[in-house]
Amino acid sequence: MQHKIIFYLVLILSINFKAEINVEPGELFAIKLSDCPKLTKEDELFIEHNNTEYVILPASYTTKDIRLNQYCTSVRINKKNFGESRITIQDTSKVNLNKNDSERAYKESLLIKEALRSYSRELKPSINFINPVDGLISSRYGKQRFINDQPRSPHLALDIAAPNGTKIVAPSAGKVILIGDFFYSGNFLILDHGYGLLTSYSHMSKIHVKKNEYIQQGELIGEVGTTGRVTGPHLHWSVYVSGERVNPELMIQDNFLENLFNSF
Repeated sequence: MQHKIIFYLVLILSINFKAEINVEPGELFAIKLSDCPKLTKEDELFIEHNNTEYVILPASYTTKDIRLNQYCTSVRINKKNFGESRITIQDTSKVNLNKNDSERAYKESLLIKEALRSYSRELKPSINFINPVDGLISSRYGKQRFINDQPRSPHLALDIAAPNGTKIVAPSAGKVILIGDFFYSGNFLILDHGYGLLTSYSHMSKIHVKKNEYIQQGELIGEVGTTGRVTGPHLHWSVYVSGERVNPELMIQDNFLENLFNSF
């Protein structure tokens, strides 16, 4: 009898160990809707894959190991050192802001936060992204940012350097929900792809779409520029899932969808 109890305990521990999802900060992970009844299609980003519905969830940026237990299975976000990114801004007024610029930047941040909370539940999201611009990656997601040797927030976006005027296209179909000329971001827009999946584009020289316009995948939305706070022409591209900024580079890698679902 004692041997049977030990066997079942080992079996239970083995199942639990296999069930744990291990991800890095900024990654996405998938959970079957049927495996977690408290997750619903109405509240989360969901995707149908091979006739099975999955909730797609973000691993938030963190500088330490954390374990999440709210998803009907244990999820571990592993600590990762993303390195540093150091840039020099010659116009120091864009680094140490005066009162007027500080107030402007704060108001613009509220506009962006409001837009990111107003996503649609009518658009059908797709995470089968294409690259929004041809260029070279100049700064990756997660790096600790230093501006003029001053520590700033981590760089939770992907910078792609390209010549002024290089075309920027929509990586996935969506709706334009915000356009502006902002202090930090310059010519800026946000695309809503549905159910908490959103993307933003900064520093553009030109914007070719209008607010509330529906955009198809691959459609021209703007051009690379140097507007806002920049050191050179590039696209600053952010991807948001359920309010968290995730790593855009992962979503344009080959076999991204297969890797996302390969644990099932």
